[in-house]
Amino acid sequence: MALLQIAEPGLAAAPHEHRLAAGIDLGTTNSLVATVRSGVAETLPDADGRHTLPSVVRYTAGGVEVGESARLAASGDPLNTIASAKRLIGRGVADVKSIGEELPYEFVSGDSAVPRIRTLAGDVTPVEVSAEILKVLGGRAQQTLGGELAGVVITVPAYFDDAQRQATKDAARLAGLHVYRLLNEPTAAAVAYGLDRGADGVHAIYDLGGGTFDVSILRLHNGVFEVMATGGDTALGGDDFDAAVAGWLLQQASLGIDADRGTLRHALDMARAAKEALTDATAVDVQLTLPQGGTWHGELTRERLAELIDPLVRKTITTCRRVIRDAGVSTDDIEDVVMVGGSTRGLRVRERVAELFGREPLVDIDPDRVVAIGAALQADVLAGNKPDDDMLLLDVNPLSLGIETMGGLTEKIIPRNTTIPVARAQEFTTFKDGQSAMAVHVVQGERELVADCRSLARFELHGIPPMVAGAARIRVTFAVDADGLLHVEAREQTSGVSASVEVKPSYGLTDDEITGMLQASIDHAGKDMDVRRLVEEKVEAQRVIEALSAALANDADELLDAAERARVDAALQRLVAVAESSQSAADVEAAIKQLERDCEFYVERRMNSGIRKAMAGHRVDEFSEENGSSAD
Repeated sequence: MALLQIAEPGLAAAPHEHRLAAGIDLGTTNSLVATVRSGVAETLPDADGRHTLPSVVRYTAGGVEVGESARLAASGDPLNTIASAKRLIGRGVADVKSIGEELPYEFVSGDSAVPRIRTLAGDVTPVEVSAEILKVLGGRAQQTLGGELAGVVITVPAYFDDAQRQATKDAARLAGLHVYRLLNEPTAAAVAYGLDRGADGVHAIYDLGGGTFDVSILRLHNGVFEVMATGGDTALGGDDFDAAVAGWLLQQASLGIDADRGTLRHALDMARAAKEALTDATAVDVQLTLPQGGTWHGELTRERLAELIDPLVRKTITTCRRVIRDAGVSTDDIEDVVMVGGSTRGLRVRERVAELFGREPLVDIDPDRVVAIGAALQADVLAGNKPDDDMLLLDVNPLSLGIETMGGLTEKIIPRNTTIPVARAQEFTTFKDGQSAMAVHVVQGERELVADCRSLARFELHGIPPMVAGAARIRVTFAVDADGLLHVEAREQTSGVSASVEVKPSYGLTDDEITGMLQASIDHAGKDMDVRRLVEEKVEAQRVIEALSAALANDADELLDAAERARVDAALQRLVAVAESSQSAADVEAAIKQLERDCEFYVERRMNSGIRKAMAGHRVDEFSEENGSSAD
């Protein structure tokens, strides 16, 4: 008799078989891959002993170069060497314009919504560039571990939106990797520190990488990692520090911002080297090779570096204050601050963070490796290698998700900072009699009006049974998965007809939207609520106007004489005028109540008329007999 080999779902068939898994920190400047071996998470080096892989890809006529060799060739071949692709991934052509001028690439013009960069090997997208980096990291893990990877966990900034997360998964698919899940970078750092230290309490994760910034407030308790609040900027990081220093160097060398691409890349390289050297030194000598020949020599001091980068550091501190407020805690409640990302090596950054939180930040785990280590620990759990592990990761969605309702109002279904994965549902109804379809507009943001939020997707629900206004029950369900991707479904409850959409927008948030959406909601909170109340009253007025107009068309000649009809029409026109012109919610509300008083006699006649029609051909005692028999 043949025997079947049985294993628990997600676990290896052989009891002692260790499934190969890895965690990947796909960074803007550098990337790493880590795994758990003999119970210890560690980053994996390449053949030359280097743990970090520069996130740089060079396209040549002979093939593709990734990593250090590509980085070294960048200044001599800037058009074919793509760095900082993470800043472009998941963004549309319009969105990269704000940062495209700072990047020495040649973007292809065309109808595509996805930016394409012209190279010797053909036009490439940021997804394809990222896939090349992931191929190298996946290959390094497989070569080191001696087998195929069962899956990987890839980290992303907590503030990556749906498009950027989906683009990251697409890049992994192109690289031939199975993604267990995407993990927010601050949460990955919490995994590394929390498991190593067993530290319960409230912690802040300050993550400043090459191109992105995140800050998260997390509560760690009994192995549960809960993100209480998160915020950040997907277009702020060490690259911006380098650009500020490079601009100053070019100005000192009398070259200006109009330098050619090769000189600009050279200046960025020199700026990065000088910035890193000032971590240990108080001043460094800098020299630039001039395009017309010769060199320029100068000096960069710690004080000058602090002046150049302070405006950018202040932006991160402002975000920290907002996130602390969102979490409902004070700096005194935060036990420690974990520094993540290579840009946190800068002394000025550490000084400003220490000033804000009132304590020295933690830097004892290599800030470049901590995210990859956390991702590796999570990948080991998801691979089924630690079936008894009760570690639970609870990320949050950074911005509220909702739909547009009548009057252009936003109805939030999943508020910001809600723990994910999550599913929430809310019932809506029709506005007009006989309405058989409904347009669903999915939006993201904190403002009360749709015009002030970000549009994510639109779809339509058809086949709603014709009913009187307000009778239909349409249940709209929002489901956000562990990767932060959104699925929206609308279902009419009586007929079962449904429609849905998977939100994969072709563009990401612009820099201004990312930095301003939350602040704008705070700045305009009072005004937004006043506007919302006004719109709600105007929508109610419109409902009353349409209902009364329909009633008059149906039975006014039967129930009203000429004088009464004129009285009702006058009351109706007064409400129409107020609803169209008034900017006061109280005035519109008062006009609705006045109409109801003026038309009270008409409403009463309609009710009496309806009762008479219902009883026509019947005796009163018939209804009494029916009631009596039903009571027996």
